[in-house]
Amino acid sequence: MRVLGVDPGLTRCGVGVVEGVPGRPLTMLGVGVVRTPPDGELGDRLVAVEQGIERWLDEHQPEFVAVERVFSQHNVRTVMGTAQASAVAMLCAARRGIPVALHTPSEVKAAVTGTGRADKAQVGAMVTRLLRLDAPPKPADAADALALAICHIWRAPAKNRLQQAVALHTTKGRTA
Repeated sequence: MRVLGVDPGLTRCGVGVVEGVPGRPLTMLGVGVVRTPPDGELGDRLVAVEQGIERWLDEHQPEFVAVERVFSQHNVRTVMGTAQASAVAMLCAARRGIPVALHTPSEVKAAVTGTGRADKAQVGAMVTRLLRLDAPPKPADAADALALAICHIWRAPAKNRLQQAVALHTTKGRTA
């Protein structure tokens, strides 16, 4: 399974591609950040994020895109930029027919570190260890994108089985 993880942000949008299956060593295929100028016009910045994500999709051909689910913060302006960048990532994937999964920050932290309350340094350290890297990816947005991809690889099979079981149960309930 090849997954593009996206840690959405309007100034720094982390992107990382991981390949693997649960229970086997994972491989990082690429990591980086799509940057836009903080003083740029909103529309231009969103186009820049789109173009950056499209380049990553072209280059790495992922089977899935995992995006961090936007959660409410105290700074509404930051949340809006994050939500807009998140929507751009989902749009780019949907346009190509690539399935998109949303994962909460605590879900990603728990999958990678074992605790949903891990800090950025702990996430970076575990991403480094899990992907057998020499050093944590910088900036933290890049490491977070890899963590999203890892989370999806590890959690998607179980999530899919649960969805199939619910669908089967719902279908049986209608025919009984």
